[in-house]
Amino acid sequence: MRLRTLGLVVTFALGIPLAPPAAPLASFAQQPQGKGPRIGFLISETLSGQAGRVEALRTSLRDRGYVEGKNIAIEFRSAEGNYDRLPELAVELARLKVDVLVAFGSKAVLAAKRATTTIPIVVPVIGDPVAGGVIGSLARPGGNITGSATFAPETAAKRVELLKEAVPRITQVAYLLNPANATSALILPAMRATAKSLKLELQPFEVRAPKEFGRIFSAMAKGRVDAILVSTDTLFRANANEIADLAAKQRLPSVGAPEFAEAGGLIGYGANDAELYRRGAYFVDRILKGAKPADLPVEQAMKFELVVNLKTAKALGLTIPQSVLIRADEVIQ
Repeated sequence: MRLRTLGLVVTFALGIPLAPPAAPLASFAQQPQGKGPRIGFLISETLSGQAGRVEALRTSLRDRGYVEGKNIAIEFRSAEGNYDRLPELAVELARLKVDVLVAFGSKAVLAAKRATTTIPIVVPVIGDPVAGGVIGSLARPGGNITGSATFAPETAAKRVELLKEAVPRITQVAYLLNPANATSALILPAMRATAKSLKLELQPFEVRAPKEFGRIFSAMAKGRVDAILVSTDTLFRANANEIADLAAKQRLPSVGAPEFAEAGGLIGYGANDAELYRRGAYFVDRILKGAKPADLPVEQAMKFELVVNLKTAKALGLTIPQSVLIRADEVIQ
C-alpha cells in the first residue's frame, strides 16, 4: 500500500528507484527527426492531459535503446480534445509513412484503423477491442492492430461494487459517459446488471464537451442522485479536476479511474495505465524488429489499482469501511 500525504507518495517497498521527471511538454512537438524509423503518436486529448502516458511510453522506448533524434523520430499529432480532427490527423501520419502508429484513446484507435490497413498500429490501452470491432480476437488479432486490453465492462462493474461498499447508503447513482466513445455502449449493460444486484438505480448522463459539465451536474441535482460514477474516457481524464470539484460541491461520493481519485474523487479503480503504456514500447520494439501485429496477441491487463482519497471522504463526512481501506493500493490523506 502507498500512503500519500500533502502531495507526497511513499511506497512501502525497498529498492524501488523513483521515476525521472517527465520531459517538458514543449519538447513533445519539437523532436529532432534524426535517422531510423519514425513512430507516430496520435493523441485524442491535449498533450498536457496525456503527458504522463506519453512519457511512460517514451521512457520505455529509451530503455529499449530507441533514442529520439539519434535512431528514431517521433511525430506527434494531437486533436486537443476535438475528436473531429482525429481522422485528418490519422491520415496525415499515414501519408508520412510512419513505421508504427501509436494511438492514444479509443477515438484515436478508430481513426487510425480507418486511415490505414498497412501501417502497424499499437494500442497501449483499450477497453474491449473484440466487442468494439477493432480486432478479431485477442490471440489472433489479424489485420494491423495489437496492444493491451483492460476489459472496461468488468472494470466498470467493479467500480459500482466498490462505490456501494464504501458508501452503503447510496441508492441513486449517476453515470457520466461520453456517447462519442464506442466503449460506453459496451459498458452500460454490465453496470446495470451489477447495479440491479446491489439495489441501485443507475442514471446515465451524456457529456460531449467540457462546456457541458455545469449543465449536467445541475441535471444530476434535479435527478436527486446521491453518487456519481465517471467512465474511463479521454475527455474525463483531461478534466478530472473539474469533475472532482463539481462532485465535491454537490457532496457526491464519486468513483472513476485511479487518477480520478488522485484529482479529488473519492475512489479510483482500474488498470495501471503507466504500466500499460510502458508495455506499449514492447509492441513497438517487436514490430520495428520485423514482427507483424497480426501475429502479436493482444495482452490483457493484469495489474489493477484501488485508490481511496480519505481527504475527500473527510470533506464529505464519510467514513470509509476498513474492508475497502485494507484492499487499497494507495490511500490519499
